[in-house]
Amino acid sequence: MGVKVFEMGLNVSANFGQQGGEPPRHAEPHDDYYRNHSFHTGKGNGKRCRAGGGVSLPPAAAMAAPGGIVRVLPGLYVGDAESCSSPEALSAAGVVAVLTVDAEEPPAVPGVRAMHVQARDEPGADLLSRLDECAAFLGAARADGGAALVRCHAGVSRSVAVVAAYLMKTQGFGWEEALAAVRAAKPDAQVNPGFQRQLKLYEAMGCAVDTSSVQYKRYRLEMLSERFSEPQDLPREVFADDPTTICQNRNTEVLYRCRKCRRALFRSSSILSHTEGIGPTAFAHKRIIDCARLSGNDQGKCTSYFIEPVQWMEPVLLGVMEGQLLCPKCMSKLGSFSWRGDQCSCGRWVTPAFQIHKSRVDEVRTLPVGNFQIAKT
Repeated sequence: MGVKVFEMGLNVSANFGQQGGEPPRHAEPHDDYYRNHSFHTGKGNGKRCRAGGGVSLPPAAAMAAPGGIVRVLPGLYVGDAESCSSPEALSAAGVVAVLTVDAEEPPAVPGVRAMHVQARDEPGADLLSRLDECAAFLGAARADGGAALVRCHAGVSRSVAVVAAYLMKTQGFGWEEALAAVRAAKPDAQVNPGFQRQLKLYEAMGCAVDTSSVQYKRYRLEMLSERFSEPQDLPREVFADDPTTICQNRNTEVLYRCRKCRRALFRSSSILSHTEGIGPTAFAHKRIIDCARLSGNDQGKCTSYFIEPVQWMEPVLLGVMEGQLLCPKCMSKLGSFSWRGDQCSCGRWVTPAFQIHKSRVDEVRTLPVGNFQIAKT
């Protein structure tokens, strides 16, 4: 089966030297193509998003036929599982690299660089952690003057999400603008809600995956909680380092110790902050006696730290959905955990929840004094 290449047939006033006012096919990745156009957001309200001055794209420039590839940007194509059926057609389109987002890795195309991201078209599938790698792969292909193709099984969700992330990173688009730009070229594009959420988070992180950010850590834990009914094996990167196994060289971080035995438990960088809830009214569904626990100075305030898992917790977390968190040294109760989530005393529901009661730990701040350091609790 031959591969049909569909390009946006634009009638624009700018003169790029080709028929239809299109820019050169293999422009550099940081070209001004989208900056000189505006496009529909796809929200149905007639509003147009504009990346710069210029003319407007039609809401549906071209519809890809089965087995076809669609040009989204000069040197960037999106397609489905059949889009590599004709190496000759790929060569004619200038495709030198193919990025496949699918559950299984497809056969290699001779003479074409390949990258595979294993992911199903499900809201719980993780694309976010691979978006920077995908952007680097696509950018390298286009920087050499060639073209890159991003494909998935149907060519409407996974591949579209990756292309949208690339536009966000290289063209400065927001996630909604990026999806609208792809839909302008490929109207059947339909990214699932989970991938949309990941694109939104990618934008919030500045279009660069920051594994140390609270947002990313919480995202990673939420993905795990949705994937496992009873976690039997957790990735090592989920756990923060045990403070007792690393050197005390982060002077700006607060260390939290067990109030009873002084064992170091976690650092301030492990705290996953959340927006404060609505207070006691969030517990109206519970009995009055439960609400009474919130009375006093702590009413409506967070009385626990919600943190990422720390290495000393691993034996407790495996094989169960919820339980107590005990100090690994003196075995006094510190708090609790639940992969299904738990409600903070402020009223906010946190999922999953690894909470340490503030009354069970002490803050220790290290203050430099000359060539020495002293701890302040």
